[in-house]
Amino acid sequence: MSNEASTQEGNGTADKIIRIGTRKSQLARIQTDTVADKLKELYPHIHLEIVGMSTTGDKILDTALSKIGEKSLFTKELENALERNEVDLVVHSLKDLPTTLPPGFTVGAVLKRENPHDAVVLHPKHSGKTLDTLPDKSVIGTSSLRRAAQLKRRFPHLEFKDIRGNLNTRLKKLDEKDDFAAIILAVAGLRRMGWDNRVSQILGPEDCMYAVGQGALAVEVRARDKDILEMVSVMHDHDTVLCCIAERAFMRHLARGCSVPVAVHSEVKDLQLYLTGAVYSLDGSDSLKETMQTSVEPGNEVEEEKVDESAQRVGVTANNVPGTAQDAAEKLGMDLAKLLLSKGAREILTVARQLNDAR
Repeated sequence: MSNEASTQEGNGTADKIIRIGTRKSQLARIQTDTVADKLKELYPHIHLEIVGMSTTGDKILDTALSKIGEKSLFTKELENALERNEVDLVVHSLKDLPTTLPPGFTVGAVLKRENPHDAVVLHPKHSGKTLDTLPDKSVIGTSSLRRAAQLKRRFPHLEFKDIRGNLNTRLKKLDEKDDFAAIILAVAGLRRMGWDNRVSQILGPEDCMYAVGQGALAVEVRARDKDILEMVSVMHDHDTVLCCIAERAFMRHLARGCSVPVAVHSEVKDLQLYLTGAVYSLDGSDSLKETMQTSVEPGNEVEEEKVDESAQRVGVTANNVPGTAQDAAEKLGMDLAKLLLSKGAREILTVARQLNDAR
């Protein structure tokens, strides 16, 4: 390992000290502890140190994420520490990672995905209601253009307003004031915090498709650290890797950055990978949505040349997932993006960006 420390135990063996970088929020620490626990289970002799730090996205809380215009709001400071060898790996929510990583970095592990859908969390006074049954003009809090665009389209009787802060902060704003009838949060975060009881309604893809990578944890490492990369790669979840490669390829080819309403839904079933992708205007009135599929059966294609199993695909290195399947997933995402672009997606997204910038 490029910058590892070690301690000597009684048996004379050097035990590795691995430093894990993370954001300081409670959810980020829980997610990091999940990764740390898996590593300790796989490698009982390693010593782990967790290094918490604040990111730009954690510090700017009075502006909608879509207005800040920074592609790496929750990752840049962590990657700086990784580059300076101050940490050996970093744990992220995959949806926070841009589809193009800085040179020298790669996602070395994508863990099994938690439920990727969004949840409605109601103000206590609206207990028992759903988005359908909330009164007209009820205000729903979300900082996501993707969520707002889809929900405005699906529930035109509701109004939407930005809400920022970590999960604890947003729930406090909901419960202690009357500004919001409900807020929209990721199911995965609520479950990891142990707050399943706050989930009033889970939104299926017919109501609100999710963000690229939502629900999956990513471990980012220095690409040159082959031993660290090999160590973390055993945590890859096969189906999650393929779904997220397809989603990230779709986003990269369609629209870089998170300041546009782009949504996905993916699944692997019977060795077929299905990907649905959509783009929306800010108010949801204009949209395009298509579904495509591909076979991800390993070795099912005649290869003209050997597939590079260790190659990065949209920032992910997954040596233990067949390269043919990864290539098929990446191509699926690109082909779906091309299809939407051919039908006018670029125009919808351009207008959405311009309107968002003007707000």
